[in-house]
Amino acid sequence: MDNDDQPVGRLLTRREMLKLLGALGATVAVGCAPRLPGATATGATATGATATTAPTAPTTAPISPTTAATTATTTATNVPAAAVATAVPACVVRPEQTEGPYFVDTQLNRADIRADTSDGTPRPGAPLALGFLVSRIGDTCAPLPGAVVDVWHCDAEGVYSGVSDNNFGSTVGQDFLRGYQVTDAGGAATFTTIYPGWYRGRTVHIHFKIRLEENGATYEFTSQLYFDDTFTDAVYAAAPYAARPNRDTRNANDGIYRDGGNLLTLAVAPAGDGYAAVFEIGLQV
Repeated sequence: MDNDDQPVGRLLTRREMLKLLGALGATVAVGCAPRLPGATATGATATGATATTAPTAPTTAPISPTTAATTATTTATNVPAAAVATAVPACVVRPEQTEGPYFVDTQLNRADIRADTSDGTPRPGAPLALGFLVSRIGDTCAPLPGAVVDVWHCDAEGVYSGVSDNNFGSTVGQDFLRGYQVTDAGGAATFTTIYPGWYRGRTVHIHFKIRLEENGATYEFTSQLYFDDTFTDAVYAAAPYAARPNRDTRNANDGIYRDGGNLLTLAVAPAGDGYAAVFEIGLQV
């Protein structure tokens, strides 16, 4: 299977980081328009910390993406305030990463991206409520409404929709596990999807892209989200993932993850009959 291509963005050098820190104090942002440089708002998730315990079997009924986002935020931030203050400054840079070969601009506005629109059948897998909290970086981190957040990833069998690939054939014309949402007044966009599967040469990941049109200019930020390997091992012990054992690439062996993946790793919590996670990111427009 084709691996992802070269990054569309880049990590800051140490000199650039020091220069920005000196100019902005505790807030870090990058002025490289028209791309949107990423930084996170204050909070436990700003460290990219991942869950440290294996997932437990959820016992409650499914919950909505909005409720799941609240649940995940509460879980992820339930740590001593002193620890958070020590761990992260006011805003932390999120690195851009490669778009990869499987992006398809479907222009499909929907929150539940599990099904192919041709038949409405959801792809099998553990439900994942994925929330984004997008902020504008200035003197403070303020909610950024009106940003288009695209999400796409493979299914439990490692297959992407809408593309042709030597390993899984053609899925052109299909659109499962793709879609976008527009951030609301609070900068939130929420999705219902499934925990992604794996394919040869890559660790488990989700692609996302944030786009914004403002004052006649178009801005774009593209990157990937990751999962704690131990957590994934536990998820993959159940169907349908258990049918594909022996994944060949973990975070430490993934060259793309090594370029900043620790800042892009989700803190996942059990929620309803699946899992939930919230990703906080600040963008300088």
